[in-house]
Amino acid sequence: MRKRLTASTLAAIVALGGCANMNEVQRGTATGAGVGAGLGAILGAATGPGGGRRAATGAAVGGAVGAVAGNIWSSRMEQQKRQMEQATQGTGVQVTQTADNRLKLDIPSDISFDTNRSNIKSNFRPVLDRFATGLVENPYARVNIIGHTDSTGGDAINNPLSVNRAAETRDYLVSRGVPANRISIDGRGSHEPVAANNTDANRARNRRVEIFVAEQQATAQAPQPVQQSAPQPVYGQQPVYGQQAPQPVYGQQPVYGQQPVYGQQPQPVYGQQPVYRSSGQ
Repeated sequence: MRKRLTASTLAAIVALGGCANMNEVQRGTATGAGVGAGLGAILGAATGPGGGRRAATGAAVGGAVGAVAGNIWSSRMEQQKRQMEQATQGTGVQVTQTADNRLKLDIPSDISFDTNRSNIKSNFRPVLDRFATGLVENPYARVNIIGHTDSTGGDAINNPLSVNRAAETRDYLVSRGVPANRISIDGRGSHEPVAANNTDANRARNRRVEIFVAEQQATAQAPQPVQQSAPQPVYGQQPVYGQQAPQPVYGQQPVYGQQPVYGQQPQPVYGQQPVYRSSGQ
């Protein structure tokens, strides 16, 4: 039963995490939910009788927790969200908190890129400048940039164009001090439209860049200093202060009949007469 449960659970995790028709937020939430459900089901089945019922309960609870447990919405994330709302006011950039606790910037084409171009437009740079400042101030944040196109042209054009737009955005942030190893990029071509590609206005909405910022549980915990306590004395042994002479061992009696040696002078042995040397005459 447990083998069948484990196999079915793993299959569910893979299915939830890899659906091709999910957008970025759905994919992140589903992956977290799938992992949480899998762990919940395994733990539920292993904690006592009624394994099937416990597995179902564990999967439900684990899925609900796992959907948001991977990322945290810290005070740093809230502060950056407010900063970006102020910086992008009136620009058409949408700043939101996603269901899986990520900060999302949805940047339309009218301020980001021209048609069939990946060069950053001049009015997009102030937005990225303010965004880069927030990322530098929050070293725990990780960024995922995703480029999109409209349906004009085929995949041979749109797919690399969407990647190039994401790469240009990343390179600009790096030039403003954000470490490159904190940024990942992807391009989805025309496969994730937010509007039907039937009018110029809708196609402009689909030509966009999405930027996601996340703090994960494992990386957002600042290292705590290690408190080192002073060594405690061991009773029965005297503490050493400046390498003092060793203390006497109690329970052992001194040996009488032998005198301490001072300057290596021989001592007489009682019971024998001392032998005096005669001086030569």
